Amino acid sequence: MRNSTLLPELISLAAERNVAAPALTYSKATLSYGELHEAITRFASGLLGLGLQRGERVAIYLEKRFETVIASFGAPAAGGVFVPLNPLLKAEQVGYILRDCNVRMLVTSPERLALLQETLPSCHDLRHVVVLDSTDSPPVISRLNTVQWSDLFNTPPATGHRVIDTDMLGILYTSGSTGKPKGVVLSHRNMVAGAKSVASYLENRADDTLLAALPLSFDAGFSQLTTAFHVGARVVLLNYLLPRDVIKTIEREKVTGLTAVPPLYIQLTQLKWPEDTTEHLRYFANTGGRMPRETLNALRQHLPKSKPFLMYGLTEAFRSTYLSPTEVDKRPDSIGKAIPNAEILVLREDGTPCAPNEPGELVHRGALVGLGYWNDQEKTAERYKPLPSHAPGREAGLVLPEIAVFSGDTVRMDEDGFLYFIGRRDEMMKTSGYRVSPTEVEEILYATKLVGECIAFGIDDDRIGQSIQVIATHPSNGTLNIDQLLAECRARMPAYMVPSGIEVREGPLPRNPNGKIDRKTLSTVWVEQKNL
Repeated sequence: MRNSTLLPELISLAAERNVAAPALTYSKATLSYGELHEAITRFASGLLGLGLQRGERVAIYLEKRFETVIASFGAPAAGGVFVPLNPLLKAEQVGYILRDCNVRMLVTSPERLALLQETLPSCHDLRHVVVLDSTDSPPVISRLNTVQWSDLFNTPPATGHRVIDTDMLGILYTSGSTGKPKGVVLSHRNMVAGAKSVASYLENRADDTLLAALPLSFDAGFSQLTTAFHVGARVVLLNYLLPRDVIKTIEREKVTGLTAVPPLYIQLTQLKWPEDTTEHLRYFANTGGRMPRETLNALRQHLPKSKPFLMYGLTEAFRSTYLSPTEVDKRPDSIGKAIPNAEILVLREDGTPCAPNEPGELVHRGALVGLGYWNDQEKTAERYKPLPSHAPGREAGLVLPEIAVFSGDTVRMDEDGFLYFIGRRDEMMKTSGYRVSPTEVEEILYATKLVGECIAFGIDDDRIGQSIQVIATHPSNGTLNIDQLLAECRARMPAYMVPSGIEVREGPLPRNPNGKIDRKTLSTVWVEQKNL
């Protein structure tokens, strides 16, 4: 059997194995692998007919639907680079990304194009807009050639530009917790190696049905496509309004694999699950932050036969670690060990390996390490660095440097090699001489079962460096009692970790474009309001 090296080959090879197998379901329609491969090939020919050159960027500003996937794989099939835009982004944010990575072509809907009408003229590299078919004529925008989706498919067949696996494949923009979002550049090798690695430990197979609930602009969201297509499985695309829509879709489509972020799982645990869900939902996987233990316990009660996979990843290296379901009862707070074909190191600031249980920076080396941040040498140098010559895996005779991702996350590794997340370096709170992780505080708050959702953050305090502030929502079964919660905190936390203030909000708390609770915005707005 031939092995895929380029992203579009995940689909073309699956079509060779079983042309009629279902690949993609959206609403009530399903595309086979043969149909999906043909659509990707025709879309790529259309882009080439518009003059797309090797490595030029093609942005996709759509909700999850067939055309989103076709464009995401079709642009690389033509030799271009796809740039998935989160559909929640506003016109100003879209315009920034289009300008930042010099997008040449944009794929969008008539409704979204109307929202961008005033923004696109400032995107000087943009030349063509591919608009999904509609009975209404799309708006005329100066300098831009507007092409209907169906017209693009009538272009004569053309062969894509020559591409190898180390070439640029896509640019995924991070949520931008500080400053403007950064464009993480990933290669064909990064994504294909990630697909093979994740599919191997999740034991994905051709009869799987995976639910794409996360945004496809999020690395873990797009990974649902790549892992499924690698093994010839089916993906169900879902744009949900309410958490119960997720459960309904899982039941209706007999989903076998679900990957989501902790805020969604917190909401899902508060709903009733059909009893037979655990019979077909083979696994559920967590990404985008540590799963609160209470949430994990509640999920396992709902889904006693479904295997839990606790995962950690960063866009800069696509995927990094996972905890095997066999270890969850022993180490529920662990993010596990390195995924296949990756190595995770815990290093001190001088680059030497940390001793067991000594906090250090998580460093990822291997085939999944990305190509840096687009057009940002300074930020790339901060995160993508040469491994020290004495790092594990590096021999003295190796002359060329090896670039690894220095995550900025503080972790520890126990004597058995299992990793534990402590916190982001840029989010760590320094109070009374102690370094405190906000996630550690939040974990204890969730364990009290007195809150629905919560975030913790530090605020400047002349006496103790930083005091700890919490924003929380009411629990699903009642009202948040601040005095009771503080009493539980004093019973469960050392004195320096007890929050100095708790503010109650109506839920849910706001999310960033990747579905995570937006700690940065909540804390920034809170401080600004207090300073008024």
